[in-house]
Amino acid sequence: MLLTREGIKDVEKWRNRGIKLPNYDVEEVSRKTKQNPIWLHFGAGNIFRGFIALLQQNLLDKGLIDKGIIAVESYDYEIIDRIYIPYDNLSMLVVMNIDGTLEIEVIGSISDKIIADPSHSDWERLKTIFSNPSLQIASFTITEKAYNLKDFSGEYIKDVKEDIEEGLDKPKHIISKVTSLLYERYKAGKYPLALLSLDNFSGNGERLFNSIKTIAEEWIKKGFVEEGFLNYLTDSTKVSFPLSMIDKIVPRPSEEVKKKLEDLGIEKMDIIKTSKNTIIAPFVNAEKIHYLVIEDKFPNGRPPLEEAGVIFTDKETVEKVERMKVTTCLNPLHTTLAIFGCLLNYSTIADEMKDPCLKKLVEKVGYDEGLPVVVHPGALDPEEFLREVIEVRFPNPYMPDTPQRIATDTSQKMAIRFGETIKSYRERPDLKVTDLKYIPLVIAGWLRYLMGIDDEGNPMTLSPDPLLEDLRSHISNIKLGDVDSVKDNLKPILSNVNIFGVDLYEVGLGERIESYFKEFIEGPGAVRRVLKKYVEC
Repeated sequence: MLLTREGIKDVEKWRNRGIKLPNYDVEEVSRKTKQNPIWLHFGAGNIFRGFIALLQQNLLDKGLIDKGIIAVESYDYEIIDRIYIPYDNLSMLVVMNIDGTLEIEVIGSISDKIIADPSHSDWERLKTIFSNPSLQIASFTITEKAYNLKDFSGEYIKDVKEDIEEGLDKPKHIISKVTSLLYERYKAGKYPLALLSLDNFSGNGERLFNSIKTIAEEWIKKGFVEEGFLNYLTDSTKVSFPLSMIDKIVPRPSEEVKKKLEDLGIEKMDIIKTSKNTIIAPFVNAEKIHYLVIEDKFPNGRPPLEEAGVIFTDKETVEKVERMKVTTCLNPLHTTLAIFGCLLNYSTIADEMKDPCLKKLVEKVGYDEGLPVVVHPGALDPEEFLREVIEVRFPNPYMPDTPQRIATDTSQKMAIRFGETIKSYRERPDLKVTDLKYIPLVIAGWLRYLMGIDDEGNPMTLSPDPLLEDLRSHISNIKLGDVDSVKDNLKPILSNVNIFGVDLYEVGLGERIESYFKEFIEGPGAVRRVLKKYVEC
């Protein structure tokens, strides 16, 4: 059995193995999509294939639409060459239930694939699609760091600087590429479009808008585009940037899932690692639970995604839901487990939840320090959401999610996952920021993690992070047992507003974090001892 358009024509063979197939003509949908595209998505990885493409699949299955999504990859082109082309853009979603059962579905809603590179032949096709009045949505899962135009020192990063100087013809950075493509749409007729960030961080739509606006403004200064282009981008009746809150845990592909698929007779299910370190497979394994809440702001219309479970609402409600999830009820807990899971040599999030100290720590971060600043969004209940995360989602033993994956790009997440709660404590008259105990403990744990030494004193590999080199330039000066050099080396980090959203010394937490850190570096076993001391586990 091959995962190809020809292979799935043997319907009975797939269904006899309990695999759900698309309830529509995949080739016909692909043809119509290419003629009049309605949805482009930048970021062809696992969250797209395992969640966003599933939403469109549900609408196609119900006969509510007749077009799919076009996947656009702007970073790791091997994904297209090795995962899309050999499988005719099909993918397989494997839902991992908490009772160990699997639900397997072939996803056929990805109708085409495009490499977003001006040196590739696809670029002209992408410009044509952006010029088509039928296009309603360009969405994004490009990771939070892709929205950053500046480095640790506040200067434009190399690719952005070159894009600003060289103009629209050969952009390198994803934001420059999108801005260039939007200029094509502007020139074609100022057609309306929604630019929908589905990346997992606070204020995602606003961050996307600000980044694109920045590039456009720089190009206006250089004379590459006219002022009218900026007017087009800032007119929400023409170009919108809806806020969203997305929530679905999609770990790296599991060897165990691969074997089960092969046992069913499905061939060529190999997990690959690209030269850019993307780990991907023809299948996506994911949890069943998911949420997507979107600001209903689509100037050129949209598919009826509410029929697939998406909650459409106003901006204020999205902000509350997203803030609840990203700053208190899920993401900070995930990062907490990532940091200490690496230090304590855990290989899965689920195993960490069996550790009494770590389970109690995330309960303290969530219930004790997070919930007091949550504004009830109405659309979801914060306490029930948090309970589901801690009692159902994180402990799922069949979800092969790793602390090492979650630890990726932590410097880009600190300001949102912890800084926002710190700011709320500072601003609320009924709360004191100096009462925070567990969030500072996690921040100190992250600094200890950056030493690249586990709790047993052995070297450990750090997950990728765009600021790793800068952070390590300070942290590498500290050795286990060396408390005298702590303040001089931690202060440049803890006072960095770009990392934490606040100067942690100014708000009264810098010295406390230093104190925790000194205890963490007393020697092998200190991380475990400090957790037991402060979490009382």
